[in-house]
Amino acid sequence: MSVRYHIVPPPPQLADAVRFFWVFEIDGIAGSPYVYRSMADGCAEMVFHFQGTFDELRGDTQIHSPLAHFHAQTAHHRRFVTHQDFGILGVYLYPYSLPRLFGLSASALSNELPDLATLCGQEGQILVEQIMTATDTATRIAHLSDFLLRRWERGKPGHLMAQQAVLQMIAQNGQVPVATLSASMGISTRQLERQFHDYAGFSPKTYARILRFQATLKRFGHRDTSLTEIALDCGYYDQAHFIHDFQQFSGYVPGEYFNGRPEGVEYREV
Repeated sequence: MSVRYHIVPPPPQLADAVRFFWVFEIDGIAGSPYVYRSMADGCAEMVFHFQGTFDELRGDTQIHSPLAHFHAQTAHHRRFVTHQDFGILGVYLYPYSLPRLFGLSASALSNELPDLATLCGQEGQILVEQIMTATDTATRIAHLSDFLLRRWERGKPGHLMAQQAVLQMIAQNGQVPVATLSASMGISTRQLERQFHDYAGFSPKTYARILRFQATLKRFGHRDTSLTEIALDCGYYDQAHFIHDFQQFSGYVPGEYFNGRPEGVEYREV
């Protein structure tokens, strides 16, 4: 099985909205089931399956996924399966960019997985057709960048202080007390919580938990580091909270993920 994964930084004019573009491809599946598990995440993605298709696994049911969908910031994990080689283009978005790009608060989209045509109408359908008919990664990213830039330029700028609060939370992997964050912004905790729902999609406390969990995932492959060290480094003060959050956000207990062979981690090994 051949695995290719790489990221592409955004153009400067999109740096406030986009963290990066990514491309994930696997060849050599040859009919065998390949299961990808998405985890809880504090940022959102637009995802385009330019080669191959996936079905979402919900218990014993398989639901066909669209060629292109919006995967909002989420506190849930999902599982997807394919039996064929695939190629996926994604763009990783800051959650505070969603009101400006799509005219909806981040909280209105949290945990949702709409297809692009439903979210963006005809403009979204045209984008999907452009990406599916493009012959190389550079062209696909150019089409997607043009789409995002048009929406960014005509959208209403968001609340700068709320955006800065979200960025600070992301930069510190959720390891900043809410009281400290609100004080640094010069606003009350209640004001911060209200703005966080609009621009991050969750309360500051929940968002911090998701970011701490995401920080632990980056330690995959560090088999010389104990689970206790990972938990402490990522802001967990006891094993019980670490295990609880990890299982809620991934469906695994930490030992299964870090010491076993979890689903969909091939891109982390490239």
